[in-house]
Amino acid sequence: MAKKPDNKNYKVIAENRRARHDYAIEEDLEVGIILMGSEVKSLRVGQSNIAESYASVEDGELWLINGYIAPYEQAKTWGHEERRRRKLLCSRRELARLWNATKREGMTIVPLVMYFNDRGLVKLKIGIAKGKKLHDKRATDAKRDWDRQKQRLLRHSG
Repeated sequence: MAKKPDNKNYKVIAENRRARHDYAIEEDLEVGIILMGSEVKSLRVGQSNIAESYASVEDGELWLINGYIAPYEQAKTWGHEERRRRKLLCSRRELARLWNATKREGMTIVPLVMYFNDRGLVKLKIGIAKGKKLHDKRATDAKRDWDRQKQRLLRHSG
């Protein structure tokens, strides 16, 4: 994801690059995340990973599962668990749509990007996705390679 030039506070913390390779993203959604103080400080240093994580709707709430935020060294006594479940914030309508997509349509909720928005709040962009099969991944790779080659040819011929 490209950095937004007009917002000086916008900063990407963690990005799940494998998501677009492993899943066909149908639509994406920006959600908030409930964090402890030591987690926010650790994120400001830039120590997190959302590559192995996923989101799930459980008991009418949206949760980020297996997201890693490194422990903050200065918060020894009041630190946090690195891989604890973190509650995600979204509207009831969005939550109902996510529940419907996962339970009825067999989709997966995949975190795509974690970032600080222009107000300095931590946000998470999640995608409603369907898993790709091996032949789908090969087709995507072939299309990307062909697009690159096409751009190269256009650049050299013109």
